[in-house]
Amino acid sequence: MEVKEILKHVDHTLLTQTATWEEIKQICDDAIAYGTASVCIPPSYVKQAAEYAQGKMAVCTVIGFPNGYMTTATKEFETRDAIANGAEEIDMVINIGWLKDKKYDLIEEEIRTLKAACGDKILKVIIETCLLTEEEKVEMCKIVTKAGADYIKTSTGFSTSGATFADIELFAKNIGPEVKMKAAGGISSMDDAKKFVSLGADRLGTSRIIKIVKNEASSGY
Repeated sequence: MEVKEILKHVDHTLLTQTATWEEIKQICDDAIAYGTASVCIPPSYVKQAAEYAQGKMAVCTVIGFPNGYMTTATKEFETRDAIANGAEEIDMVINIGWLKDKKYDLIEEEIRTLKAACGDKILKVIIETCLLTEEEKVEMCKIVTKAGADYIKTSTGFSTSGATFADIELFAKNIGPEVKMKAAGGISSMDDAKKFVSLGADRLGTSRIIKIVKNEASSGY
């Protein structure tokens, strides 16, 4: 699999608490230069990034991040605000406590609400796989499918671990045909990235792949 093909699947990501505009601008420049699927950045930088990019790349942001326990009304407001500021993709975090309490209807309703707020924009649903049982992961595959979200996503990158190959394989067996998969967190090598894509992941949430490409280019490979 060619590196250019892998880069088309990458949401070039910077979500650290200390992220500055200069750093955000740099990943925007990288995304444009290398042809990534999007940049995934904090909501406070969405308007500035969208104006800076002028349509040369998609801006993605996070909602209810990273813990997911905000009210649905708060998440809906965040979503509408982000889209008004120029976001084309939304990565929301589910209420994990509701999942543990088996409040499946509330989770489905929340996802539907945010998808409605997104309109024709993309909605990805972060379920934080490292905190879930296999039964809970399967249940979330069903809920995400029924709620009409565009993607199911493994991780925030802010919990105990990130994406695993086993989780993507599990998703593939349990999501509906219209739902795509995003692997995020812990993608530390090009081999990892290639394997996730080969298993069916349509998106990869990572900042490391472009760093690897740049390092290889500077080394003459």
